Amino acid sequence: MLRSGGNRLLGLGFWKQALASPVGVRGYHERVVDHYNNPRNVGSFDKNDPSVGTGLVGAPACGDVMKLQIKVDEKTGQIVDACFKTFGCGSAIASSSVATEWVKGKQMEEVLSIKNTEIAKHLSLPPVKLHCSMLAEDAIKAAVKDYEAKRGKMEERKE
Repeated sequence: MLRSGGNRLLGLGFWKQALASPVGVRGYHERVVDHYNNPRNVGSFDKNDPSVGTGLVGAPACGDVMKLQIKVDEKTGQIVDACFKTFGCGSAIASSSVATEWVKGKQMEEVLSIKNTEIAKHLSLPPVKLHCSMLAEDAIKAAVKDYEAKRGKMEERKE
């Protein structure tokens, strides 16, 4: 009795239960925690590289800023690599990490169909964190737009 009462007082029983459930300590799903603790594809490419598209987006309401970059095989139009740097909460970092995983190996047209709702569902984001998945979708679109703008300028120079 004393042991269980002491554990309850210290919150130890809660931690055992919280860590065993798919929803973590602060209400974050285990996928968010995983991508936050082990983010995939962190880094950056040279933004002047013609095969790189850069999307830089932010959410003034919360201060999150997300830079997502794609590297495109110019002959096939396939995204061969992706990376990100995000200043923000765990949900923003996780959304960026998932987005970079999802765009790799896909065609440019395919990645434009990735919706924030799919990212949010995959990470089980609560409604208050949906803006993080919206930033990821916007960053993907901005990176594609930047790449296409660079490509258009290069084609103009050739003519």
